[in-house]
Amino acid sequence: MAKGRIFSGMRPTGRLHIGHLSVLENWVKMQDEYECFYGVVDWHALTTAFDDTSQIKDNIREMLIDWLSAGIDPEKSAVLVQSHVKEHAELHLLFSMITPLSWLERVPTYKDQVQQLGQEGKDISTYGFLGYPLLQAADILVYKADTVPVGEDQLPHLELCREIARRFNFMYDTKLFPEPKAKLAKVAMLPGIDGRKMSKSYHNDIAISASPQEVQEKIRMMVTDPARVRKDDPGHPEVCVVYAYQQIYNAADVENCADCCRGGTIGCVACKKNLAAKMNEVLEPVRERRARLEANPGLLDEIVIAGVKRARQEAAKTMEEVREAMKI
Repeated sequence: MAKGRIFSGMRPTGRLHIGHLSVLENWVKMQDEYECFYGVVDWHALTTAFDDTSQIKDNIREMLIDWLSAGIDPEKSAVLVQSHVKEHAELHLLFSMITPLSWLERVPTYKDQVQQLGQEGKDISTYGFLGYPLLQAADILVYKADTVPVGEDQLPHLELCREIARRFNFMYDTKLFPEPKAKLAKVAMLPGIDGRKMSKSYHNDIAISASPQEVQEKIRMMVTDPARVRKDDPGHPEVCVVYAYQQIYNAADVENCADCCRGGTIGCVACKKNLAAKMNEVLEPVRERRARLEANPGLLDEIVIAGVKRARQEAAKTMEEVREAMKI
């Protein structure tokens, strides 16, 4: 039985934090179940960062290293940079000719993000931002991906992709594009060390590439139960950021951690030291792979060149069929 095909991507924002690690772990697992194309979608970064592009190239490189350090295998998956595969842009252009404007305007995140970023002083009332879900559809369909790993917040974007596939197939009397189905990702949602959403802009994140000392320091700064003043005070683990991390990185002992906290038999300092040891154990193989990549910078270029070559071969086939269907 033939494997299904997946496309998934991330905008390059530099080094990733551990909130992304569970996403990458899902990508690693899918490599054995699907034919995978993983793309650094740098054109998508331009939809909001068009006025300052100075960091994009460095961010691409840092994010690729994080992907490979987390276990993405270029022998199993095509690792590509979106702008190096021009067929993404060509298919996006052709889709823009047949997509009603109202379809883009009704995407739930569009007006919300325009308003939110507008309050931050950023004007994103551009076609590029309005049309980025259409570019997402081209990213997926140029490889004829039949499955897309998404969170629930991305389901409206995937439904737009499905509508565009149906519209193209109907208008040009073809069965060229599949209607990709969602593979809802089971992703652990980690708070930042201060309890807010994890974000580099809040300086409350822990980088995947953090050293053991950096991990220890970040965990030392984590917010714990504010009602617990002394070590032997009964704690409330459900309100503690450290406990949220223990549930993921120390799952085998998490019930004991909760019981000791509630019973006042372990202090926050000891609990944090325990968590730091567990997290560093998980991150150590990631650091080792990163060190090998950083010691051989040419290897990253070779991986991207090979991934782009494979991606372009598939994308070029799709575009030949698109032109034939459209008779252009």
